[in-house]
Order: sequence, then structure tokens, then C-alpha cells
Amino acid sequence: MWYGLKIQKSFDNQEAGTVYVVPTPIGNLEDITYRALNVLRTVSIIAAEDTRNTKKLLNHFDIATHLTSYHEHNKEAKEGQLIARLENGESIAIVSDAGMPGVSDPGYEIVRTAINQDFPVVVLPGANAALCALVGSGLPSTEFLFYGFLPRKKQEKHNELERLQSLQATLLFYESPFRVKDTLAAILEVLGNRQIAIARELTKRYEEYTRGNVDEIIGLLEEKQLKGEFCIVVEGGTNEKDTSKELWWGHLSVIEHVNHYIDNVGMHNKEAIKQVAKDRQMAKRAVYQMYHVNN
Repeated sequence: MWYGLKIQKSFDNQEAGTVYVVPTPIGNLEDITYRALNVLRTVSIIAAEDTRNTKKLLNHFDIATHLTSYHEHNKEAKEGQLIARLENGESIAIVSDAGMPGVSDPGYEIVRTAINQDFPVVVLPGANAALCALVGSGLPSTEFLFYGFLPRKKQEKHNELERLQSLQATLLFYESPFRVKDTLAAILEVLGNRQIAIARELTKRYEEYTRGNVDEIIGLLEEKQLKGEFCIVVEGGTNEKDTSKELWWGHLSVIEHVNHYIDNVGMHNKEAIKQVAKDRQMAKRAVYQMYHVNN
């Protein structure tokens, strides 16, 4: 965090070292802006998530600016070197493999440090997969929440979806092709059979949107081998009390309810009992008694 009031006049001091946050194309190289190319040509160094990927972009546009790696595993070590360049009056550009740095990609930490040390941070507009997917989904875009990647573990994923369940905003998620089916199954179980859109290969030759209810899309994808990065856009909740989560277990006994979480979600006994107590608004001790003692 930074402390105290700060006002940045981005272009008042042209000699100050500046951090430029530069979005790069998410697939189609024509989506880069003239301004982005000019910045990449004129900064002292480009800090890239993967220098190999960025080198291809720079070669395509005949840009010879020096590259250095800046990614999740070395960002703390590299931060001091980048700040030293700013102190010398040099400007730097931050890029990720595709899209906007700092949005599910490295960039936030160096921006925060630069602000703390009173170096200007200039963010360029540009490509972003989540916003493309949102607008192309046909779902409401007046209010939305970008989440990024949900946790990989089942229970953590379910917990996060439960936290988001009552939000009326359209929800935006990123997902890999290897986990998208599991994530859609979790969305169906926790959020219900909402309208969704999934977008893949955005801006590329095989760009594809699939729109429908969650169960329809799960059925459509069941036998497919999925490729490409996915954006999942989910209809928000409603003002009315959502009873769908209660309905799915309403016909189950407490014991069957616990066994559902153990057999189908992969919870341990203790976790399943805790979740059933939460679902039914019962004391955890009472659920434990019914499952272990009376069963």
C-alpha cells in the first residue's frame, strides 16, 4: 500500500523514469496500437512475462529494445533492478504474454512499488480477453465482476463460487482447456443452471462463442477434446431468494447429504459434515451425531 494523498501528472516531468504498462495482442497481432509500438521502441528495457513470446512480437514489428524476464517466480528479485533503472531516469515497459499486465498476469507488484516511490505509472489501453468475452456473450455488461482463474481444488472452487452466488453482477472467469469441464460442473452445482457463454481462441482464426444454459453446454462439451484458453461468462444472480441450492438436496436425508459431498465432491468426512450443517443451518455436532452415531 501507499500512504498519504498522491496526485500523478503523468506527463509533466518528461525526464522522470516512467513505468509503461503495455497490453499486447491476445491472438491477432493487428490488435496492437501505434502508441504501444512506439513505447516499446523508445523505452530502455521491456520486462516480459516470457521473453521468448515477446521476442516474436518484437521481431514481427522490427523492434530491437532489450528484453528482461519478469514473471511470477522472479518478480521479487527483478523488482530492485527495474526500480534502479527508474532512479537513473530510464523508462521501462511491462508486458505479459497476451493482454493487460496485472490482470491475471504479473505487473501489479512493480506498479505498486513504483507508485510508492513516486515514479509515474502510465497504463496504455489495449487488448483484454475478459472484456471481449463479456461484450460478445450477450449477457448484461452494465455491472460485472472479473474473477480470473478459480482455485484448482474442488472444495476451494466450491467455496469461492458460494461466496459469489448472491452477486447480481455478470461473472467473468478464465479457465484452461484441461479444467473447463470440471469448472462448469461446479458452476452448475453451486450457482444453478444459469445462462452462460464460453469464448475461446478470441481474435484468432478459430474464435468461437458457445452460448446457452450450463447443462446444455456441459452436454455439448462432454465428448469434445478442448483446446485454447477459455473465458467463461456467467449470468448474475437475481433479487429473488435463490432456492435452487436447497432444492437439490431437499429429497436427501442428512446421511445421504453427507455421502453426496464425500462421493461426488471428494470431501473428507469432517468437511462434508461441516458443509451439510451449513446447508441445513444445523449444528455441526447434530450432523455428526446423526451420521456417525445414529447411522
